Amino acid sequence: MEKHHRNPKIGVDTGGTFTDIVMSVDGTLMTHKVLSTPRNPAHAVIRGVHDILERLPTRQNVTIVHGSTVATNALLERRGAKIALVTTRGFEDILQIGRQARPSLYDFWVERPAPLVPAERRFGIAERTLHTGAIETPIDTAQLDTLAAHLATLELDAIAIGFLFAYVNPQNEQIAAEHLATLNVPISCSHELLPEYREYERFSTTVANAYIRPTLERHLATLTKSQRFPKAFRLMLSNGGSISARNFHAAGIRTVLSGPAGGVIGAYHVAKTAGYEKIITFDMGGTSTDVSLCDGGISMTTESTISGLPLKVPLIDIHTVGAGGGSIATVDAGGALRVGPESAGADPGPICYGKGEDITVTDANLFLGRIEATRFLGGKMQLASDATRAHLETFSREIGLSPVEAADGILKVANATMERAIKVISVERGFDTRDFTLVSFGGAGGLHAAFLAENLGIQTVLIPPNGGLLSAYGMLFADVVKDYSQTVLWTFQNATEGNGEKLNAGFATLLARAESEMQMEGFAKHQLKIESSLDMRYEGQSYELNIPYLETDFIAKFHAAHEQRFSYARPEAVVEVVNLRLTAIGETEKPAIRHEPPMGAKVSPDARGATKPVVFDGKSCSTDFYRREALRPGNEIEGPAIITEFSATTVVPPDFRATVDAYRNLILQHG
Repeated sequence: MEKHHRNPKIGVDTGGTFTDIVMSVDGTLMTHKVLSTPRNPAHAVIRGVHDILERLPTRQNVTIVHGSTVATNALLERRGAKIALVTTRGFEDILQIGRQARPSLYDFWVERPAPLVPAERRFGIAERTLHTGAIETPIDTAQLDTLAAHLATLELDAIAIGFLFAYVNPQNEQIAAEHLATLNVPISCSHELLPEYREYERFSTTVANAYIRPTLERHLATLTKSQRFPKAFRLMLSNGGSISARNFHAAGIRTVLSGPAGGVIGAYHVAKTAGYEKIITFDMGGTSTDVSLCDGGISMTTESTISGLPLKVPLIDIHTVGAGGGSIATVDAGGALRVGPESAGADPGPICYGKGEDITVTDANLFLGRIEATRFLGGKMQLASDATRAHLETFSREIGLSPVEAADGILKVANATMERAIKVISVERGFDTRDFTLVSFGGAGGLHAAFLAENLGIQTVLIPPNGGLLSAYGMLFADVVKDYSQTVLWTFQNATEGNGEKLNAGFATLLARAESEMQMEGFAKHQLKIESSLDMRYEGQSYELNIPYLETDFIAKFHAAHEQRFSYARPEAVVEVVNLRLTAIGETEKPAIRHEPPMGAKVSPDARGATKPVVFDGKSCSTDFYRREALRPGNEIEGPAIITEFSATTVVPPDFRATVDAYRNLILQHG
């Protein structure tokens, strides 16, 4: 994939089932994969990095970018810290009240997720800042001291502070943080994490950060204390960038979904190099599937929900569903077949891993012949075919189907879930899936990609080399990125010169902060790439669109974006700029993707494997197996075929053709 890199660079992606490691060194790409250790994810990271570094004569000057699910899992599983919230008196229950939006509109018994901090640990303080930033009621420091004494008895792990209008004037939050610092626990302040309006989202994000911060700090401490792990490394962020682990401070919430972000970054760079800029990324792992749409660039958002909790931080726009290789097949009360969201994970894992008891998507693929039991992970892991068959036969009898029908049904249900996810980010936002290329990766992606593409009308599927490790590979492309924002609530009728000056003055404040913080990451002012944007809406609306900021046409661009997203625009209406956003980027050395000339359509004999029966649409088909590492640019393969590699398996169904392009990507096309 690459060449001419002086210092080793390692990407580490901790998944629910496997921890993936990719290392770029001296023109060579090395890969490694170990089972994750969910109870202490750092153990798998340390073991995997140590194993791959054993291949080097020296470990000096190694750069590591680590994407972690530690923060995500702490939120999903409610295994975070014991925290308290200190807020403006009278607003202690804002996390309980939330917004009027119902998670399920027609469900009479819908249950909202409980706040991360219970009522008995939410405390109100006498203070008040007005929307103008004026301090109407100075904070009561005597009450703060009394509260600090009480909090000391609770044995807290962390504290969140969120006051009204602190995004305009943070003075009261700063005073509160100074008084509570005597407790010697991490403190998260809303004005530092999210200087934007909408107190519910701001407080929710701040509380979530406090909730996960001690867990993430323990994870990082385990890594840095290990003699087998390099001391200097970077953390992958949800926005597709990275920061030094020593400078992460209170930014733990920005690591949520960092693993999937690495996958999108990797897919985008690989696809763009191959000539595809309109892509839908499809990352199917062991526990979930992540999809994202890139229309000429990576799509970003500042609004997400994790386990029912609103988080308002910049991140790559990724939609996640609970369908992965480890997703468990069950039958509901009405007799319908269900797949996921429950997953067998890494322990016990699918039945074919040797310890599981529940039928999973991976078991169904193995039973239908689409996975080679003897070549899983390059032959390093033998799959239990007999146990899988026995369990599937029992399961199929219970639901009144043949084993083949049951296995085929499991895959079709899983595919339907993933199809819906792709439609959420495309069709529901005004995009036609037929205009895009599906870029498939993740350990299970290649097993399902062609079927999804056919159902969605997508003509081309691109599957990169080492697709099962693309999220880790994508982390090698991660620049150092920091995001800044500020709520302003300014109205404009048109983009006059004076308006541009007003916006530029606002951005200057954000830029000064960015230059100072990026200097700590080792980047001088002249080395930074700065991107500015505006959150905009029509006056009176309650939702915004993010528009790149250009002084002369930002209003026209907003009208066009509103037309594309909502099918109408109001050029005569007053436009409101809600937030200023600035992103500072320090570019890092990236892997080069090797280009090779085509070597003919005929596949060499050493790439061919056995011919075996594989089930497609309930019928057994004689299917050729191929070793991907032996395929050459220009090679063509007619379906049905199965292409195996160390980290993944690709299914080429009947009526599909696979071609190896100049970058060793597999290009699947129908017909």
